[in-house]
Amino acid sequence: MPHGILLLDKPRGLSSNAAVQKVRRAFGREKAGHTGSLDPLATGMLPICLGEATKVAGYLLEGDKEYLFTARFGQRTATGDTEGEVVETAAVPDDLAGALTAAIPKFLGPIKQVPPMYSALKRDGQPLYRLARQGIEVEREARPVTIRELVLLGVGGDEARLRVRCSKGTYVRTLAEDLAASMGSCAHLTALRRSAVAPFPPGQLVTLEQVETAAATVPLLAPDAALPQLPVVELDRNLATRVRQGQRVPAEGPTAGADGGLVRLYGPAERFLGIGSLEQGGTVLKPVRLFNDLGANPT
Repeated sequence: MPHGILLLDKPRGLSSNAAVQKVRRAFGREKAGHTGSLDPLATGMLPICLGEATKVAGYLLEGDKEYLFTARFGQRTATGDTEGEVVETAAVPDDLAGALTAAIPKFLGPIKQVPPMYSALKRDGQPLYRLARQGIEVEREARPVTIRELVLLGVGGDEARLRVRCSKGTYVRTLAEDLAASMGSCAHLTALRRSAVAPFPPGQLVTLEQVETAAATVPLLAPDAALPQLPVVELDRNLATRVRQGQRVPAEGPTAGADGGLVRLYGPAERFLGIGSLEQGGTVLKPVRLFNDLGANPT
């Protein structure tokens, strides 16, 4: 059975969990999980970890995301997108492109967002969206996020297309609403597509149709493709055997001396062993998350 990371192009109208279950069944895997939900109305990159690759899922959750989105100005909806009823209207700036160009710099860098009620965040064990559907609104504390890049791609009528690169936990629906509010207007999303999830660049996406019709031919990324930020430590056969047995071993090579850092561990023939950490002033290597034998690294 395959172990790896599938970069799924999630279709519109399907929840992230439903997409994972379809992929899991197609590959015949018991273990599968995504690395960051997409709204049902959103499309685009949904990394799905299969088999042993589920052990790196937590590291992918921390990565930056890139989205392409279209916002319609002059109307705000209950859900922040086209699914909800219109709850507010306002004038659209006469020069929408100019107003956006002037407003965008205010949202670059660290900002705070109040999460929307229609979100999967939980209050007393209940997802907020369930409370919202019952007409219940609860106070939400603003949370820090970082907008790395926000670019206006074009304007047509009362709609604008933008690209944003942001930290984890950023709500694009809220960003569009806040951007509009800063111009004295309101807005909601009409389209949302996630184009990239760090460390994976745009592209390389596989459709659900490809997976369901010919899973055996679908390309998967190796589990260690999720960890390019970690230094590499190569171990000889003896040290690799000891590490696979859960033993601490002496740290050697260029990473020695870097206390507390996580590293990628490889044995002979470039076999990916797992994740380790440096201890005792960087002189000792401790196994943190070991992988079953995946064979030679295909990346």
